[in-house]
This record gives sequence, structure tokens and C-alpha cells, in this order.
Amino acid sequence: MPRPRDITATESAHFASVSGTRFSSVEWHDEIDSTNTELLERARRDAPEGMVLIADLQTAGRGRRGRRWTAPPGTSLMMSVLLRPPPGVLPPSRAALVTMAVALAAVDACERVSGVRPSLKWPNDLVIAGAGPGDRKLAGILAESLSKEGELTALVVGMGLNSGWPAVPDELDGIATSLNIESGAPVDRTLLAHSVLEGLEQRYAGLCGDDHGAGLGAASLLAEARRNSATLGRRVRISFDETSNGGALEGVASDLDAEGRLLVSDDAGLTHTVSVGDVVHLRPTS
Repeated sequence: MPRPRDITATESAHFASVSGTRFSSVEWHDEIDSTNTELLERARRDAPEGMVLIADLQTAGRGRRGRRWTAPPGTSLMMSVLLRPPPGVLPPSRAALVTMAVALAAVDACERVSGVRPSLKWPNDLVIAGAGPGDRKLAGILAESLSKEGELTALVVGMGLNSGWPAVPDELDGIATSLNIESGAPVDRTLLAHSVLEGLEQRYAGLCGDDHGAGLGAASLLAEARRNSATLGRRVRISFDETSNGGALEGVASDLDAEGRLLVSDDAGLTHTVSVGDVVHLRPTS
């Protein structure tokens, strides 16, 4: 494996907006507690759609189920975006499609900037496929929302994407990785962020189009997610938390439904619709 070089000298100048998109206010922070937490607070104070926060260091970063997300300064792209879907376009049950849009935008951005194309691990991770059943995690995505009377009033989607690790820690060997390590070259986080936002604009605009997220925009996004999935066609084990009465489900991940939920066929031939859970990839099906 080529030895990764220091990326700091290759970083482009930070941008304040992305031309031709709704992302007209991009803030860069040396240090912040959590980009998601800060942006949610601003959303409660009526911050406009299109605000973006990017940080070199998060001191209280969070993943799914309140898990800590930490990374040394400057080694990951840590970014959150604020979106305000038009009324009636994206009910809370379809918010997962926006998370999917961010993930797919990141997949394209990774390939464009580094030449490495990751895959989607349902529901919210980017991974590099391994030779066996295991995949190496590259990024995690967390969406948090505000709603009123059954309508989404704000959606904050945050992503932590490993981009400039000096090396993979021993305890994460075979479990996680970084874009620079996979490509064998430095990765420009600024270009990476710009590319993610460009790709997100296209996909999010499709979801918010005249079809109200139920036609071509959503269908196109789901088809793209299926093509880039590391989960579909795999035998999986899904663990549920206490709010879902705990337990686990094992079977083959067969498809995504119209809301981005995972369809899993168990060994008895029954199909289960899974909206949330921790997924372990077991092995590909023949």
C-alpha cells in the first residue's frame, strides 16, 4: 500500500458558496462541538435553507444512536447542511431519501476527487468493499429533523468522511479506512466538499420537483442507490434497539422500498421491511 502523504499543502482555498446551487452560505470552523448540533440550533432560530457548516475538528461529534464521532484535526471532512423541504414534498417518513441523496453525492465526489468509488452500506455508511464479508467504513451520515404538525420544517444532514488519515489505527484495521489511504495520494477536502454539495443540489432538487418526491426524482435516486449498494444481495444480520423491542433479523437484503427502507427476506421466505437498525454484512449470495 502506498504511504499516504500530508494533505495540508494540497488544500484549495475555502469557498463561501457554491454557484448554481442553494448552498449560498458555507462556514468553515477550526473547531466546533458538533456541526449538526450547531446547525439544528440555527434552524430553530429560522436560519435559511442552504446553510453549510464544515469543521476541522469536532469535540462532540455524533453518529447514529448518539455514538461519538471523533477524528484528529484536518483528517476528515466533517460537514452538515440545512435543508427546508417545501410543504407536502417530503413527509418525515421519506426523510431517509435525503440521507441517501447526500450519500450518493459523496460517492460521486470521492471518485471525482480521488479516483476511489465507495459503496453504500444501508442505512447511512459509505464503505470500501473488502475481499471477504467485511467492508471498511469510510463515512457515516446522520440526519436530524425538526417538524411541526406532521411536516418537516428543517432537516440537518451531517457527514463525517475520512479523507486524510496518516494511518489506520491498529484497532480499526480491516474495519475503517480513509480516502487518501485507499487512493495512495493526498485528498483535497475543499474540492471534496464542493463536489459533494454540487451533487447534492442535483439530487435534492429532483426530490423536491413537481412530482413531489414520489415520481421521477425519488425513482431515479432509488435506482442509483440500488446500483451503488454494498448491502443488496448480501446476507445480513440486523440488530434492533429497545424502541423496536430489541432482537435481530437475519436474511438476504433484497431491495429498497419507495421510502428507502430495506427489504429483507428471512430463511422462511418472509419479507421484512426495516426502517432502522444496525446492519452486519455476512456474505454475498450466490
